[in-house]
Amino acid sequence: MNVHPDRAISGMRVARPLVHSLERIRLRIVVALAMLDVATVFASFIATGLIYLTNTEIARNEALVLSPVMILVGMYSGLYNPNLIYSLRRAAWRCLYVLALSATFVILMSFFAKTTATFSRVVLTFGCATTFVTMLAVRAMMARLARRVAGPSLHNTLIIQAGGPEVNIDHAYYLNVDEHAISSDSNDPTNLDKIGRFMENMDRVIVSCPVEERDSWAPMLRSAGVEGEFVSLELWRLGASELRNEHGFSGIVVSVQPLGLGARVVKRLLDLVLTSLALAVLSPLLLVVAILIWMEDGGPVFFRQRRMGAGNRLFLIYKFRSMRTEASDADATRLTSRDDNRTTRIGRFIRRTSIDELPQLFNVWRGDMSLVGPRPHALGALAGEKLYWEVDGSYWSRHALKPGITGLAQIRGFRGSTEREQDLADRLQADLEYISSWSLWLDIQILVRTATVMAHHNAF
Repeated sequence: MNVHPDRAISGMRVARPLVHSLERIRLRIVVALAMLDVATVFASFIATGLIYLTNTEIARNEALVLSPVMILVGMYSGLYNPNLIYSLRRAAWRCLYVLALSATFVILMSFFAKTTATFSRVVLTFGCATTFVTMLAVRAMMARLARRVAGPSLHNTLIIQAGGPEVNIDHAYYLNVDEHAISSDSNDPTNLDKIGRFMENMDRVIVSCPVEERDSWAPMLRSAGVEGEFVSLELWRLGASELRNEHGFSGIVVSVQPLGLGARVVKRLLDLVLTSLALAVLSPLLLVVAILIWMEDGGPVFFRQRRMGAGNRLFLIYKFRSMRTEASDADATRLTSRDDNRTTRIGRFIRRTSIDELPQLFNVWRGDMSLVGPRPHALGALAGEKLYWEVDGSYWSRHALKPGITGLAQIRGFRGSTEREQDLADRLQADLEYISSWSLWLDIQILVRTATVMAHHNAF
């Protein structure tokens, strides 16, 4: 039988397994990738050694050290997760990470072992670069082979429709209990045999049934030795992500920290380093702008406003004052417009160029904000005729991370006034995407791209 699981199970004999096991295929992929990676390292380094040094001794020694380290790091970092080959982009990032970490280890080992005289940085650099390209080519070929043999997924998933909500998962098998005269009756050996054969070689079985029938389906899932689960729309609405068993009760996890301790430390270090550099470089500009604002009307240089920050905690945000003192709107009851008559002459310029946002570097230094994150909104801001949190119930989820001076929404052009509810929806979607997919590289990309959108047609 072909293993492509894109259709419901129907009209098949159950005297033999309906689905082939993919466990052996996954194991073979892991072993093949590891062996090919080792071969790739040696081939790349020896070729580099022949071209650069006309001999292979140094290159061979470096490959001997690098290859076991790379395999070990790869095993622990998920490089050999079989499903990774179906996403060449994710595989590329994982390969790059493993190679960079392994190469760093080789350099440190050479330094502390005092073998730098027999160590070639050129061979290591070009050997790793060639290895990286070849590893991606190997994974692309392996992905084509895996799709031909196993189909679009390396895991068999069976969805049993037993009177519960309809469930749709790509590349899954679907079994309707009514069509096959199957029930949750554990007192009928024939019924158990029929269900057991449908479940054979399944990696994951999802049962969609009424709540009162779960007690009878659960023992059948356990006895089948599969990863079994029930469909629950109630838990889905709560946003449940995990079940934890404690003494005497089970708890449903509905929220988790978006970043682990290590990620939070890295993000904070990036903020402190870049903010310190920015304040040092931009201090003359900050001084000139402050003087110009004061000279125009003699009012205060800075504008302070309460904004909602991380954990839904209020803080005072700092900006250069761009409006006349008597017209400043601390509660943002009126949105700024393109030809706002409340702005001063210098105010119009610093708004168009986003210079008015630079004092928020002090907020970043204090820890109220981050360089990159969802932009903090004024409490009274409206999208159309509604307050922001009245437009979408998931609005508060954007405060799981510290607010930022710039963010994913800003580089996508979602800035300026929110005259329509859709204006807020676009920003919210970008903010939630950033929180769920945060990485150091994403922060760096956003910072670089921000430089190209500081002067924007929606900045006023």
